[in-house]
Amino acid sequence: MKVELWAIGKTNERYLGTGIEIYTKRLKHYLKFEFNILPDVKKAGKLSPVQLKDKEGETVLKALQSGDYLVLLDERGKRMTSSAFAEFINHKLQLSHRRIIFLIGGAFGFSPALYERADYKISLSDMTFSHQMIRLFMAEQIYRAMTILNNEPYHND
Repeated sequence: MKVELWAIGKTNERYLGTGIEIYTKRLKHYLKFEFNILPDVKKAGKLSPVQLKDKEGETVLKALQSGDYLVLLDERGKRMTSSAFAEFINHKLQLSHRRIIFLIGGAFGFSPALYERADYKISLSDMTFSHQMIRLFMAEQIYRAMTILNNEPYHND
């Protein structure tokens, strides 16, 4: 099974890209992992937040395959510790899905169609972070989960 982290639109901050590259490289030691940037919606500035979410949702839905397990990173999702997240990933890796997709939404969140399609929702914190920063945080958490599952000394309980 492959694990993918998807985000909508490029980031302007070089340090975030560097950090994501570091964790992407480390993750390849444990599993098939890919970080994918979905294209920004054209003329997004002329759209309302609802219209923008709908257009972003259409892009994501077109990129998904029928066997994908879709996890939204959403403020109303389930909160869990890093160890619990590791167990979550471990459990999902045992299932018959082709890919686990962790999706970071745009600045305004997700469309109703994406909420309907989602298999699960996870929240990383009660705090709000930029959708740009979450890319790095989530890449690190997936890496941390893999080190936990492999009993490696990266994570301290």
